[in-house]
Order: sequence, then C-alpha cells, then structure tokens
Amino acid sequence: MAALKQAASLWGVRGGTKLGSVSSVSRSASLMSPTSLSATARSYRMVAVRAAVSGGKSVKLAQESSNDETIKSIERVITQDESPKPGFLNGSAVSTETTVSITVVGASGDLAKKKIFPALFALYYENCLPKHFTIYGFARSKMTDEQLRELISGTLTCRIDRRENCGDKQEEFLKRCFYHSGQYSSEDSFSDLSKKLQKEEGERVANRLFYLSIPPDIFVDVARSSSCAASSKNGWTRVIVEKPFGRDAESSSELTKGLKKHLKEDQIYRIDHYLGKELVENLSVLRFSNLVFEPLWSRQYIRNVQFIFSEDFGTEGRGGYFDNYGIIRDIMQNHLLQILALFAMEPPVSLDAEDIRNEKVKVLRSMRKLDIDNVVVGQYKGHTRGGVKYPAYIDDKTVPNNSITPTFAAAALFIDNARWDGVPFLMKAGKALHKRGAEIRVQFRHVPGNLYKRSFGTDLDKATNELVIRVQPDEAIYLKINNKVPGLGMRLDRSNLNLHYAARYNKEIPDAYERLILDAVEGERRLFIRSDELDAAWALFTPLLKELEKRKVAPELYPYGSRGPVGAHYLAAKYNVRWGDNSYEPTEN
Repeated sequence: MAALKQAASLWGVRGGTKLGSVSSVSRSASLMSPTSLSATARSYRMVAVRAAVSGGKSVKLAQESSNDETIKSIERVITQDESPKPGFLNGSAVSTETTVSITVVGASGDLAKKKIFPALFALYYENCLPKHFTIYGFARSKMTDEQLRELISGTLTCRIDRRENCGDKQEEFLKRCFYHSGQYSSEDSFSDLSKKLQKEEGERVANRLFYLSIPPDIFVDVARSSSCAASSKNGWTRVIVEKPFGRDAESSSELTKGLKKHLKEDQIYRIDHYLGKELVENLSVLRFSNLVFEPLWSRQYIRNVQFIFSEDFGTEGRGGYFDNYGIIRDIMQNHLLQILALFAMEPPVSLDAEDIRNEKVKVLRSMRKLDIDNVVVGQYKGHTRGGVKYPAYIDDKTVPNNSITPTFAAAALFIDNARWDGVPFLMKAGKALHKRGAEIRVQFRHVPGNLYKRSFGTDLDKATNELVIRVQPDEAIYLKINNKVPGLGMRLDRSNLNLHYAARYNKEIPDAYERLILDAVEGERRLFIRSDELDAAWALFTPLLKELEKRKVAPELYPYGSRGPVGAHYLAAKYNVRWGDNSYEPTEN
C-alpha cells in the first residue's frame, strides 16, 4: 500500500500530456481499457490513478519510476476498483462516476428497429453496458417515449437464454429508452436533445455515442449539428457511421472531408457489420495461433482463395435503394474486400487496432488494378419452379424497367506482393441464388509427386485439401482431407475435419452489431474502418465501376434461385479453379 500511496502522488503522463488535476487523471484512467493502461504504464513508467487513491489530495510531479511491481500494483487498483470516488477540480468536488448516452439517429428506420435496438438490449441483458446508461431515439417523426418503446418492444428477443423469461429485463431496458423528435440539420434540435441527456447524466462524467442509422447524404449535417450542440463537455463523444461510405472514390473523399470538419478521425467509427461476425473475428486467431496454418498461408501452398456471398432472395421492395448502388458497391467493395484484407495481411506487430489496420491498408494498396475482363456481372430474371413463380429484378416496382444494375458479380483479384504473387483471389456475390451463405474457401496446391494420384484421376479438386470457413449461416470451420475408406481394398475418400459451432459450443453466438456497438463504447477501433482503408478500397473499385457505367455493360441474366450466370464459371475456369460452393457437401457434425 505504501507504494500505491506514493504513486498516487505522481502527476500522470499520457501521450506526453500533463494531467494537472486528480479528476483529470481519474477520468483518463476510467476511459482507458486495461490493455491501454498496461501499454501506457510500460511506455512511460507512470500511470493515472483514481482520485480516491490519493484521498482527494493534490498530485505532485515526481521522477519516472522504474519499479515494475509498483506499476503492476497500480494497474490492479485501476482495473479492478470500479466504485465511484470523489475527486477535486479547482477546489470543488466532482464525480468520477461515468455514464454512457447512446443516441440512435434515424430511430424510426428498419435498421434501428431490426438490428440496433435488439443489439443494445442483448448487451444490456448480458450486463455489458455500464451501470448508468441512457438510450435516446432521434428522428424527424413525431413520437412519444411510449410510442418508441412500443415500436421497438416487438423486436427485442430473449434469444440469449431461451430458458429464462426475460420480460422483466425488457421492461427495465425500455425504461432506459427515450425519444426526441428533431431535424437532422438543426443545431437547436440537438441542443434540446443535449439538455435531455444532461438530466439523465446528472453530475457524472458523460460519455456520448451517436449511431447514424440514416442515409449518407445527411451524415455531415448530423455530424455538424451533434458536434456543435450535443458533444459531451467532460467525457468522450463518438459517432458510428453506417455504410455506404459514398458511391466512388470522389464521393467517399468528400464525405470524409465533411465529417472531419466536425469530428476527429478517432471519433469516427465506420461500421461494416461483417467485421463483427464471429468467424471473421476468428480468422486471425485461426491463422496466427495455430502452427499448422501460418506456415501454409502463402503462394507456395495456396492455389486460390474464394470469398463467396449469396442470398436466396431478391431485393424484395428495396430495389429503389439497391438500384442506386448495385451488388459491387453493396457487398464486394466493403464486406468481401474487408474480409480479404484481414485474410491476406502480414502478421501485425500487435493486436492493437492501429497495427492491424496498418497491415490491412498495405494489402489493399498492393492489389492489382481490377481488369474488366476479370469481372462478370449478372441480373436475376423471372423464373417458375415447382409451380411457384419468382419475379425478375425489374419486376420490382421501385426499379426502372430498363435497369442494368447488377444483382450478381464475380471478380478475380490479385495481390502483387511476395506472399501472394500469382494467387487468384476470387470473389462472387449475388441475390436470388440457390442458397444463402457467406464463406471463405482456401484451396491448397496438390501434393508434389502424390503417390495416390491414380486414385483421384485428373480431378484436381479431389486431389487437394480445402479449408472452409463458413461465416453464416450455421457457423463452422472444416478442413477437407484425403482418407482411406475402411476395408481390404485401397479406396480413397474425402472427409471433413469439422468444427461445427452449434455442436461444439452451447453458447449463443452474438450478433455482429452487438460486438461492434460494444467495441465503440469501449473505444476499441480494431473492427472499424479507417479513412485510408476506405480510400484504398475505393481506389481499387472506382475505375471498374466507372468503366462498367461508361460502357453500359449489360448484365448476364440468370434465373431466380439458380447458381448465377454461366459467365462466373468461365471466369473461375480461366484460372483453373472451380467454385467450391457448387459441389455437394454432406453435413458432418
């Protein structure tokens, strides 16, 4: 304890900035994650200690300490002691207890109702939100608090623990939900919202998170209004921005510039919910913590990699929105490209957000310009199967009759670096296909001088191993291996070494939005997109999109419920590849 008392009399140094009061030291400590605290302690040999440790006494400057045990003791106090303690600022007592106010901007929209509010409830149910929190819905629609609660109550589910009646939990959660009607571009509206937030926050350190579940053309208006009129005065302010982040490199750059006029880069959390998927999160764990995989992760052993996204339904009334973007912007430029960057990156220096994002940017900048000859686009047409008539894309009343917007795209991409030179990375994404799913398929090279090649003939796919990471649905990881069928003869078969999540783990897999919202609250930026990542992604796809539009390339039609246009199979064959999702695979649990 003597060491702790001595350390409590130090001035904290964080990032080279002196923290001149106990309350500011306490506030910095309360907002930092345990990982950040540990890193800061190691880097500067000083730590910020809660005001309570010093009993409210003034803090004096001291020399850098080299006592690691003292540092560890202080870290334990900071990370373990969560009870509110009084601090002092200019001679007056201030609270070091924190609260989080989460404002869902666009609260009346489908995304808010179906994803954001249910995710917030799941976090509350799991006790992942702070003790003190408030949720506000903000939109232009006129609505009372009770009407908002009624609106979202139907979407809250007890999926986390089906054995328990969570009706009481829902009631408690809904009591924390309020509504404020206002104009997105009005500072007065956000000023009024801020006053309501202050009543709920009281004297606590107020942290504020704004989730922009709105069209991108009003992102900047909301960023300006909320930043000027509703930023926290004594805590952090962060903004989650939903995709799409522009339509091309130019519009994306303008959007970024507009946001940065009112927000710092570290306040902006660009969300791509696919990065919050459990199997995408597990991708780096699978590779970097298993010796069996990391040495194989290169051109020497991998023949090709496939990123596949398919939906078994069409636009279903969302055609008006979709027609303005198309499948390449909607899925490939963000979801699949982000997963590719995570898959192909070099080992980062650490698991810190910036180290990981630095490596992702290097991958994106190393990618070869997309050639239109390596791209196939398609659009689903009407089809009758089993007496059921399925509509064409242009049958959607919100879609123009002459639309050539692709609902399917396949592309071959290449990374021109030492690890991946010459390896085709194949992407395909489409709507109204034969099944729903998202997966990564890693097809390995054949065994040199394979003694059993006569058993497989010329079928290269049977002669090689394949690692499949099924992101959704029914999450799983399985490795296809060659195996002898039991018996007196020598007959070979392909079997799966299967990690089936539903069979292995009885814990409910969290929704991607739950993980990402929690990360934003905790200041973890690893799964959010940095502005230079966004620039590099658009630099890759913008020339292709402009060429497709300039040439007015007509998409190849494919029947609703089929495997997509034939051109996609020719594209894969061009690189001696067959799409892995087209083969029959028995389920093995």
